[in-house]
Amino acid sequence: MRSVWSGNLAFGLVSIPVKLGSAVSSHKIGFRQIHLADHGRVRYQKTCELDQEVLQPSDIGRAYETPDDQLVELTDDDLKALPLPTAKTIEVNGFVDLARVDSMQLDTPYFLAPASPAANKPYVLMREALARSGKAAVGKFAMRSSEHLALVTPRDDVLLLQTLRWPDELNSPAEAAPKGSVSISDNELRLADTLIDALGEADLSAHHAEDAQAVEPLVAAKLEGEELPAAAEERGAKVVDLMAALRASVEAAKGGGEGTGEEAGEGAAGQEGEQAGSDATVTQLERPAQGGARKKAPAKKSAQGRGKAAPSAGEKEKEKEKEKAEGEGRGGGRRTAAGKTPAKKAAKKTASRRRAG
Repeated sequence: MRSVWSGNLAFGLVSIPVKLGSAVSSHKIGFRQIHLADHGRVRYQKTCELDQEVLQPSDIGRAYETPDDQLVELTDDDLKALPLPTAKTIEVNGFVDLARVDSMQLDTPYFLAPASPAANKPYVLMREALARSGKAAVGKFAMRSSEHLALVTPRDDVLLLQTLRWPDELNSPAEAAPKGSVSISDNELRLADTLIDALGEADLSAHHAEDAQAVEPLVAAKLEGEELPAAAEERGAKVVDLMAALRASVEAAKGGGEGTGEEAGEGAAGQEGEQAGSDATVTQLERPAQGGARKKAPAKKSAQGRGKAAPSAGEKEKEKEKEKAEGEGRGGGRRTAAGKTPAKKAAKKTASRRRAG
């Protein structure tokens, strides 16, 4: 681990020699700035504003600017000689429950490591004591010419130091809060709860930055002179019904399962815009008027006459008699167009011949 600071971690009368190393790394893509005309790289040179001389690092110092615009040069030795007890010591001056730490204050994490084998025992003692108490140690230390507020917590087998922003550096959230009065119904809250449950627990370890993977095929296509990869579809800022958007989101999270009409409520707010809500990024609630008339379902069409007027009572009676006659005919053999069977016709002809004879 490359050390960026070394000193002591003071825990009461116990002093632990430690060194500080970065706990995180960055996979941010590094682009070069170029001159568009000839692709030459852009170089930055520091120059003096008085004589325009190009300066080397050894030519550059630091100064403090006073309120009346005077510059007072300060050397590294001057800063090292500052009467700051935190210059080489992280002085623990209290402890705090982690739940009480404002997440807005959290800044850069560092690993604290023992600086020598002799520091191992007091280091482990402090680590275990913090783990048993469930608290974090709070202290200050100076690094890179600035004093920092720090939080020290146990993490696995090491101590983690996280720099904190000073309380007066935190801006008020009042300007970011919605203006005016916003009313949220119980149905909307229940449906939002349902959506949270449907999406489930997030696995932070499963998330990865995809910008590097997206840049590689773009660069390859430019080198080969091929067609560039298609851009991702932009999600339009459609204004739709909030309930419809929530309903569609829940159904999508559940894999297109059964609807959630019970949670979403009935009426126009729960039904209109259900399809449009699936790709909405801006939503606006338009609730139906209370006590408004609901649309009636269309009348069901009969199996016999779709699209025709309903039959009268007489027509219904004739239809029943016709169906009854057809049923009797099916039991007595094949019927003729007049509704009589061939056997009955033959019997009638025989009776007529006998009367004639």
